[in-house]
Amino acid sequence: MRRVMKKALAGSAVTALTAAAFLFIYSAPTAGQGKQGQPEPAGINPAGGGVPMASLERLKTKASGPAPRAADGKPDLSGIWGPESHLIGDIAAALKPGDKLPLQPWALKLTRARLSKDDPNASCLPSGIPRQSPFPFKIIQTPKEIVFLVEGNVHTYRQVFIDGSGHPKDMDPTWFGDSRGTWQGDTLVVDTVGFNDKFWFDGIGHPHTEKLHVIERYRRPDAGHLDYEITIDDPGAYTRPFTLYGHSPLLQNTEIMEYFCIENNQDVAHILGKGTPARE
Repeated sequence: MRRVMKKALAGSAVTALTAAAFLFIYSAPTAGQGKQGQPEPAGINPAGGGVPMASLERLKTKASGPAPRAADGKPDLSGIWGPESHLIGDIAAALKPGDKLPLQPWALKLTRARLSKDDPNASCLPSGIPRQSPFPFKIIQTPKEIVFLVEGNVHTYRQVFIDGSGHPKDMDPTWFGDSRGTWQGDTLVVDTVGFNDKFWFDGIGHPHTEKLHVIERYRRPDAGHLDYEITIDDPGAYTRPFTLYGHSPLLQNTEIMEYFCIENNQDVAHILGKGTPARE
């Protein structure tokens, strides 16, 4: 069922799904059958429309109990996890209630001026951090390295080294930066620097600079959930650090799939306007 939908996204629908925050506010009528003749869940249109996250609802595990432990005694974060909607359309939704993004004036002006057709995601470029896509991601955990495999965006990955090494002294700016992790009790703390300034934080277009420093804290409070806090420190675009909060459910009986983002997409120029208005 998800595979039918994913193949349909290979055309211009990729742009619509990755570039705009309207992923969550519209629902196309069911137009086909899934595997073994079962109807697609509400909100899914195999012709290319609909909300991908709706198809994941049935995959959320009902498991409870304590989080599993790895051989070294650390919490095992391994698994396939559902996306956090607040980290897709507008990251302001992931702030604590009542909090606002502390944008510098130039950053606020740029956010309001950006259009969905200018979103790097619409041109099949990586999403960076903290942005997510409406598709699952997979965590593979080893004693010295943790790998994030991201189904959406351009089927990207992240490496988090937990071998005690530090950031390289001379780094070329990249989309996902350089990530080094440490365990503080049952919390995985990931420190990432070395970003370029090309990706958007979300579909609205919140910017950042190469001064960006991200600290993520991951916890698995029980068998079925992953909680995380993401502290953004970018003195080039924001007046102070701020923290985003996210939660992902464990998904069962599924696997991440290939995502085909079409190079040289000719439909990007036809996207009009921008997603849901920013909250500033």
